[in-house]
Amino acid sequence: MSKTGHEFSVGDHVVYPAHGVGNVVGIETQEVAGITLEVYVITFDHEKMTLRVPTKKAKTAGLRPLAANDVVTQALTTLKGRARVKRTMWSRRAQEYEAKINSGDLISIAEVVRDLHRADNQPEQSYSERQLYESALDRMAREVAAIERIDRDAAIGILTKSLQKAA
Repeated sequence: MSKTGHEFSVGDHVVYPAHGVGNVVGIETQEVAGITLEVYVITFDHEKMTLRVPTKKAKTAGLRPLAANDVVTQALTTLKGRARVKRTMWSRRAQEYEAKINSGDLISIAEVVRDLHRADNQPEQSYSERQLYESALDRMAREVAAIERIDRDAAIGILTKSLQKAA
C-alpha cells in the first residue's frame, strides 16, 4: 500500500489477467451513474489500449504487481519440465490453455508455453496450437521483460534458452 492508500502508484507495472503487462499512468475520479469512482488508468502499449479499473475492485479483477523473483524462477523451471499433454480433444485442451493464459498466473502461462513448444525435431504445430503458443510466449516474455528491465526480444531469448534445455 502506498501512502495514498492505493495498492498501485502511477508508474507501476501491473498485470491484468486478460491483457498482460500494463502501466499505471494515472489514478482518476470518475462519476458513473451518479456514483463517484476512483479508477486506475492502465495503458497496454502492445495492445494500444487503455483500461480503467476501479481501485476498490482491482484485487477482485485480478490486477496484480509483477511476479516476484521466486515466481519467475519457478516459471522458468516449469519451461524445462516435460510437456504434459492430455489425451482429450483439441477443442477441450485449447479452452484449458486459453483459460490458463487469461488467468494472468505466470506459472500457468509457462505450462502452456511448455506444453505447446515444439523442438526442431518434432512435428509442426497446427495453426491454432501456434496461435496459443505465441500468445502464451508473448504474455510471459512481456512480464519477464518488465521485471528484468529488458526488451521483449531479450526476454524471448531467455525463455527460448529454458525451453531448449528441456528438449
